Amino acid sequence: MFKIEKLQFNKFMPLLDRLEEIYAYMDEKYNQATEYYGFKCTDCMDNCCLTRFYHHTLLEYLYIRKGFSKLNTNIKPDLKKKALDVLRLTGEADKNKKTAHVMCPFNLDGLCLIYHFRPMICRLHGIPHELNRPGRGITCSPGCDEFAKLCGSKEYFKFDRTPFYIKMAGLEKELKETAGIHQKIKMTIAEMIINW
Repeated sequence: MFKIEKLQFNKFMPLLDRLEEIYAYMDEKYNQATEYYGFKCTDCMDNCCLTRFYHHTLLEYLYIRKGFSKLNTNIKPDLKKKALDVLRLTGEADKNKKTAHVMCPFNLDGLCLIYHFRPMICRLHGIPHELNRPGRGITCSPGCDEFAKLCGSKEYFKFDRTPFYIKMAGLEKELKETAGIHQKIKMTIAEMIINW
């Protein structure tokens, strides 16, 4: 793993500002879809905050780090402890070939401490969508189980994630070229937190 922390964080603020614009577009389109369905993502037993997601962009790493940096200093040691607990529990589950359902360290009493800075998967998860991959055609994915239970009988509202991925990929490429980094990233939120 390369030393991401050696990067001059402020140097990339203009790119992170552009990421905020992409996120605003995502949020707008997601909200249009959820309004159509009448879907509210609350009090779910299969909470996506219990799912281990890997994040693959330096862009989101830096943006999440920006959110972390804005938190009260007093809470950061507890977050690091929670992150270590998450890694221990997911490691144990992996050894036993089980799926770990462990709460994201940023979740406090059902609320995300870095909600404004949450990554793309947290913004888009839960509702049916499609993705048009070059050479692979369009793939469609259903919503989460809670969505299926509450809104599964409604006609599909076209929610195409492709434009978001294209915009993110272009910005990620620009960031990596600016930073002179070519390695790939594969980190969970917990792994990020203990790296800070």
